Amino acid sequence: MRRILTILVSAGLLFGLTGPARAQSGVTVTDVNVQYGYGEVVIFSARIEAPTPILEAYIVFQAEGDQSARIAPLVVNPDGTVVHEHWISQGQLRPFATVVFWYRVLLGPDQVYDSPPYNFVYSDNRPPWQTYGDAGVRVHWYAGDTPFGQAAFNTAQRSLQSINALFRVDLSTPIDIYIYASAADVQSVLNLGGQTWLAGHASPDLGIVLVSIAPEPGQSIEMERHIPHEMAHVLLYRQMGPQYYNLPTWLREGVATMAELYPNADYGHILDIASQNKNLIPLNDLCGPFPQDASNAILAYAQSASFVRYLHNTYGAQGLQALMDAYADGINCEQGAARALGIPLSQLDLRWRQEVLGEDISSVVLGNLAPFIVLLALVLIVPLWYMRKQTRAQEKREASDDRSAA
Repeated sequence: MRRILTILVSAGLLFGLTGPARAQSGVTVTDVNVQYGYGEVVIFSARIEAPTPILEAYIVFQAEGDQSARIAPLVVNPDGTVVHEHWISQGQLRPFATVVFWYRVLLGPDQVYDSPPYNFVYSDNRPPWQTYGDAGVRVHWYAGDTPFGQAAFNTAQRSLQSINALFRVDLSTPIDIYIYASAADVQSVLNLGGQTWLAGHASPDLGIVLVSIAPEPGQSIEMERHIPHEMAHVLLYRQMGPQYYNLPTWLREGVATMAELYPNADYGHILDIASQNKNLIPLNDLCGPFPQDASNAILAYAQSASFVRYLHNTYGAQGLQALMDAYADGINCEQGAARALGIPLSQLDLRWRQEVLGEDISSVVLGNLAPFIVLLALVLIVPLWYMRKQTRAQEKREASDDRSAA
């Protein structure tokens, strides 16, 4: 605990938590304070006073975006102080989310008091962050000098222009970009152990971007790839609202990849190999979450990027917008494309393979129809075989009867 307390950050003064709360019941809540060591423990403390004995007391807290609140019982000390330790290992709090909390006091069966809500932002307070930005975009970093942060900010500004060519950019609230020095650091923030290929993440509803970029000679390429990609997710959410999550994953990731200022040159090679080996993933299989293993995940990103670029080149920005609008309405993955572009997704998949990858789609179509051909054969052949068997049996009986009659 001693090591944890050395990195705790008090939120009492930062978030205005010290004002007293009073109700007609005479209950007061004062000295409200939050301290936390990111990824380890959050400590809530306060003083509760009441004119009559307190039967029960609780703390209720909920992170922004979580579906339900947590509630924990409190022990009220003789001096009215209460403390609750929430260990992150027993329940994750969403990174960089605003956590709202309040105190609930029971004085009797019909005497329940809820304090006013308080809040704090559960941000990563471990690194010594530096910040540079304006009202629209703020860049935070801890490894690298001031020119490193300036370069990241300049990349973010150019990213806005790239994204605005795809859909309208909304900067009514700022985007916060946190730059970590390694992918392992990003994964530690998100508790995504095992996905060593992950180099960035966006929390679109929070306006938060996390990217892994080390200050080194190739930093500009990494900035031009990861920063616009994750910013596109945030800005696409702002355009679509919660319906953003109705979009197929291939569409969200494809649009974000198109926004990159320095496209991944390996994607073309990956697609060629997968196409030659007949290992491409059907687009319908990329409507939901992408594969977790690195090789298939990278292939999924490569396919999404190429497919969405093909749609943009073929149908233009208006066609892409119509596609997003259709999916936002909750139409299923196959038919959303049919409504927006007049062609089901599976057929668009075949056209993309033929026109972009040069595949012979007749073999692809035959491969897709093979299960149905087998089923059709079974449906037709089995009855015919059975009928033929019955006919032969009947012929044998008739021949036997003829011999008996003779």
